Amino acid sequence: MPSPFTPGFPPNSVVTLLRVEGVAALAAAVTAYWFLGGNWWLFALLILAPDLSFFGLYAGPKAGAKIYNFAHTYTLPAILGAVGWFGGIGWLTAVALIWIAHIGMDRAVGYGLKYPGFDHQTHLGLIGKARKAQTLADAR
Repeated sequence: MPSPFTPGFPPNSVVTLLRVEGVAALAAAVTAYWFLGGNWWLFALLILAPDLSFFGLYAGPKAGAKIYNFAHTYTLPAILGAVGWFGGIGWLTAVALIWIAHIGMDRAVGYGLKYPGFDHQTHLGLIGKARKAQTLADAR
Protein backbone atom coordinates (compact mmCIF):
# COMPACT_ATOMS: atom_id res chain seq x y z
CA MET A 1 0.00 0.00 0.00
CA PRO A 2 1.39 3.44 -0.92
CA SER A 3 2.41 5.81 1.81
CA PRO A 4 -0.21 8.44 2.66
CA PHE A 5 2.51 11.06 2.11
CA THR A 6 3.34 10.28 -1.52
CA PRO A 7 1.86 12.50 -4.26
CA GLY A 8 -1.72 11.52 -5.03
CA PHE A 9 -2.28 10.02 -1.62
CA PRO A 10 -2.76 12.96 0.74
CA PRO A 11 -3.61 12.45 4.41
CA ASN A 12 -7.33 12.09 5.11
CA SER A 13 -7.34 15.36 7.06
CA VAL A 14 -6.12 17.25 3.96
CA VAL A 15 -8.65 15.56 1.70
CA THR A 16 -11.43 16.38 4.15
CA LEU A 17 -10.36 20.01 4.30
CA LEU A 18 -10.26 20.29 0.49
CA ARG A 19 -13.67 18.64 0.19
CA VAL A 20 -15.17 21.03 2.77
CA GLU A 21 -13.60 23.89 0.82
CA GLY A 22 -15.36 22.54 -2.29
CA VAL A 23 -18.71 22.55 -0.49
CA ALA A 24 -18.07 26.15 0.58
CA ALA A 25 -17.17 27.22 -2.97
CA LEU A 26 -20.26 25.47 -4.35
CA ALA A 27 -22.53 27.06 -1.77
CA ALA A 28 -21.01 30.52 -2.25
CA ALA A 29 -21.25 30.35 -6.05
CA VAL A 30 -24.85 29.10 -6.04
CA THR A 31 -25.84 31.71 -3.45
CA ALA A 32 -24.22 34.53 -5.44
CA TYR A 33 -25.88 33.24 -8.62
CA TRP A 34 -29.24 33.28 -6.86
CA PHE A 35 -28.71 36.79 -5.44
CA LEU A 36 -27.75 38.09 -8.88
CA GLY A 37 -30.94 36.62 -10.35
CA GLY A 38 -29.20 34.09 -12.58
CA ASN A 39 -31.16 32.02 -15.07
CA TRP A 40 -31.51 28.51 -13.65
CA TRP A 41 -31.96 26.97 -17.10
CA LEU A 42 -28.54 28.37 -18.02
CA PHE A 43 -27.17 26.98 -14.77
CA ALA A 44 -28.53 23.52 -15.57
CA LEU A 45 -27.19 23.71 -19.12
CA LEU A 46 -23.65 24.74 -18.14
CA ILE A 47 -23.01 23.08 -14.78
CA LEU A 48 -21.22 20.12 -16.40
CA ALA A 49 -19.62 22.10 -19.26
CA PRO A 50 -16.11 22.15 -17.67
CA ASP A 51 -16.07 18.37 -17.95
CA LEU A 52 -15.88 18.75 -21.73
CA SER A 53 -12.19 19.42 -21.05
CA PHE A 54 -11.92 15.66 -20.57
CA PHE A 55 -11.75 15.42 -24.36
CA GLY A 56 -8.31 16.98 -24.05
CA LEU A 57 -7.09 13.48 -23.21
CA TYR A 58 -7.25 12.77 -26.95
CA ALA A 59 -4.21 15.07 -27.22
CA GLY A 60 -2.30 12.67 -24.98
CA PRO A 61 -2.07 12.09 -21.24
CA LYS A 62 0.16 15.08 -20.43
CA ALA A 63 -1.70 17.59 -22.59
CA GLY A 64 -5.02 16.12 -21.50
CA ALA A 65 -4.18 16.52 -17.81
CA LYS A 66 -3.09 20.12 -18.41
CA ILE A 67 -6.29 20.95 -20.30
CA TYR A 68 -8.48 19.24 -17.70
CA ASN A 69 -6.65 20.92 -14.81
CA PHE A 70 -6.84 24.34 -16.50
CA ALA A 71 -10.63 23.95 -16.67
CA HIS A 72 -10.80 22.75 -13.06
CA THR A 73 -8.92 25.45 -11.18
CA TYR A 74 -10.57 28.55 -9.76
CA THR A 75 -8.18 30.96 -11.52
CA LEU A 76 -9.89 31.47 -14.88
CA PRO A 77 -13.49 31.65 -13.59
CA ALA A 78 -12.35 34.06 -10.86
CA ILE A 79 -10.77 36.33 -13.49
CA LEU A 80 -13.82 36.05 -15.76
CA GLY A 81 -16.10 36.79 -12.82
CA ALA A 82 -14.12 39.89 -11.90
CA VAL A 83 -14.10 41.13 -15.51
CA GLY A 84 -17.84 40.47 -15.74
CA TRP A 85 -18.60 42.16 -12.42
CA PHE A 86 -16.46 45.26 -12.84
CA GLY A 87 -17.17 45.50 -16.56
CA GLY A 88 -20.92 45.23 -16.08
CA ILE A 89 -21.11 42.07 -18.21
CA GLY A 90 -23.75 40.10 -16.35
CA TRP A 91 -23.66 36.96 -18.47
CA LEU A 92 -19.89 36.64 -17.93
CA THR A 93 -20.35 36.83 -14.17
CA ALA A 94 -23.09 34.19 -14.37
CA VAL A 95 -20.90 31.82 -16.41
CA ALA A 96 -18.02 32.31 -13.96
CA LEU A 97 -20.27 31.49 -10.99
CA ILE A 98 -21.54 28.34 -12.70
CA TRP A 99 -17.96 27.34 -13.43
CA ILE A 100 -16.92 27.91 -9.81
CA ALA A 101 -19.95 25.89 -8.66
CA HIS A 102 -18.84 23.02 -10.91
CA ILE A 103 -15.32 23.01 -9.51
CA GLY A 104 -16.64 23.17 -5.95
CA MET A 105 -19.02 20.29 -6.66
CA ASP A 106 -16.16 18.20 -8.07
CA ARG A 107 -13.97 18.86 -5.03
CA ALA A 108 -16.85 18.14 -2.64
CA VAL A 109 -17.36 14.65 -4.09
CA GLY A 110 -13.63 13.92 -4.24
CA TYR A 111 -12.62 14.67 -7.82
CA GLY A 112 -9.36 16.58 -7.96
CA LEU A 113 -6.75 17.76 -10.38
CA LYS A 114 -5.25 15.04 -12.54
CA TYR A 115 -1.65 13.90 -12.58
CA PRO A 116 -0.28 13.59 -16.13
CA GLY A 117 -0.15 9.95 -17.18
CA PHE A 118 -2.18 8.61 -14.25
CA ASP A 119 -5.80 8.09 -15.24
CA HIS A 120 -7.27 7.57 -11.79
CA GLN A 121 -4.90 9.55 -9.58
CA THR A 122 -5.70 13.10 -8.46
CA HIS A 123 -4.50 15.54 -5.83
CA LEU A 124 -7.37 14.26 -3.67
CA GLY A 125 -6.31 10.62 -4.04
CA LEU A 126 -7.56 7.76 -6.16
CA ILE A 127 -10.85 7.88 -8.07
CA GLY A 128 -12.93 5.42 -10.05
CA LYS A 129 -11.65 1.89 -10.62
CA ALA A 130 -8.35 2.58 -8.85
CA ARG A 131 -10.15 3.68 -5.68
CA LYS A 132 -12.38 0.59 -5.73
CA ALA A 133 -9.32 -1.66 -6.21
CA GLN A 134 -7.49 0.06 -3.34
CA THR A 135 -10.53 -0.25 -1.09
CA LEU A 136 -10.72 -3.98 -1.83
CA ALA A 137 -7.00 -4.40 -1.22
CA ASP A 138 -7.23 -2.54 2.09
CA ALA A 139 -10.14 -4.75 3.20
CA ARG A 140 -8.03 -7.91 2.80
